[in-house]
Amino acid sequence: MTDAVVITRPRQQAEPLARAVASLGRETVLLPLLEISPLDDDAELRRALADLASYALVAFVSPNAIDAAFAHIEHWPAGVDIAVVGEGSRAALARYGVGDGSVRIHCPKDPAYSDSEHLLQALDLERLAGRRVLVVRGEGGRELLPDALRGAGATVETVASYRRAVPGLTPELADRLAGLLARPNDWIITSSEALRGLVSLVERLEPAELQTHFKHQLRQQRLIVPHARIHETASALGFGRLVLTGSGDERLLAALQSQA
Repeated sequence: MTDAVVITRPRQQAEPLARAVASLGRETVLLPLLEISPLDDDAELRRALADLASYALVAFVSPNAIDAAFAHIEHWPAGVDIAVVGEGSRAALARYGVGDGSVRIHCPKDPAYSDSEHLLQALDLERLAGRRVLVVRGEGGRELLPDALRGAGATVETVASYRRAVPGLTPELADRLAGLLARPNDWIITSSEALRGLVSLVERLEPAELQTHFKHQLRQQRLIVPHARIHETASALGFGRLVLTGSGDERLLAALQSQA
């Protein structure tokens, strides 16, 4: 049995999963690899959300986008569809009382492929031609979804609702990383950006003469990932011990139990 389960989600979403992992009898370590923070100026976000009823579809690219947006939303307007890329976003919507019973929610049909590419396959793009669509995301998000919607004839607006960044490598974080790499662990990785950030942090660990050793230790860790796109990123970065679960915390927990 591996020693610990390292949860790398932003701290805001990590604690419920950590409690569920602990209920399995596993040691948990919270190691947020992305820091989520509010925008310096949210005027554009508030302007877009004040006009929600004019959109045929609003796409949220992550639970963080939902949390940031619903800080400004009192109720969801009737007749406005929602698109999300995974079960985590569905759960976030449910926290605000938004579900399939009241709103039509579109998401990828296969939970193993929770990304923009597969969300597009689940949308009736012809129905969106000539209609307004809003994409709510973090700063600097991918253009694939907006570009594809525009290509289908929709009038698309994008708006940032939060910013994210890999944490700086403080002496404390460097010590924690070195300690975690010294033993086998299960790492729950729910973002390709977070995984790339982890690799970048490890590449800056000191002493420099141990860099090859640190990189080898990192690639010996077992990664548990919910999306095929993250799996592809991990493979490209040289990780070989990978478990693809599909979207949703229940699948992550089932994978931990089966791998124990």
